[in-house]
This record gives sequence, structure tokens and C-alpha cells, in this order.
Amino acid sequence: MNLNNKIEYPSEGVLSKVINKTEKNNLTLFCMSSGTDISTHTSTKEGFVYVLEGKGTFILNGKEIPMEPGVLIFMDQNAPHSLNAKENTAFLLSLNN
Repeated sequence: MNLNNKIEYPSEGVLSKVINKTEKNNLTLFCMSSGTDISTHTSTKEGFVYVLEGKGTFILNGKEIPMEPGVLIFMDQNAPHSLNAKENTAFLLSLNN
């Protein structure tokens, strides 16, 4: 599968596409338009974010992490996090059951 062919930015907000879902793992592609924020939230699952393209800020447990291509961010379950896309930004989110 070529993920680059699946990247599609909405005019505003977030577009998500489920890439693969099993009993043990959910893999979702997120495409955030420039200027979009995702407010602080948590997940009951551990997982990771892998940035494919764009620039933004990922705040995990109060720590700012630059989102740029190639960045891999590991998250523990119940870790508070938020995101801001400074430009169109695409990333994979993998959550483990």
C-alpha cells in the first residue's frame, strides 16, 4: 500500500481513514488542514504517531514535540495529548488493544 496516495486534506479540520483494524491494533491515517487544533484528550490504549508530512506541534504530558516528517511519538495509555497543524499535516496513529 502506498500511503502517499491516501493522503487527502480537507478544506478545514481533520479527515481520518482507517488503514487496518484488527482485534489487537488500529491503524488510522489522519490528515489535518493547516491551522487545525485537536484539543487535549486521552486514549485508554497505548500507541504511537508517525508523521508522514507537514509541520505542527504535538503536546504530550505537557511537553511540546515538533511534528515533522519522520518523527515517531510513543504514547502511554491515558497520556494527555493535543495537536496543532501549522501547515497541512498527515500522520499515522497506531493504537494497541
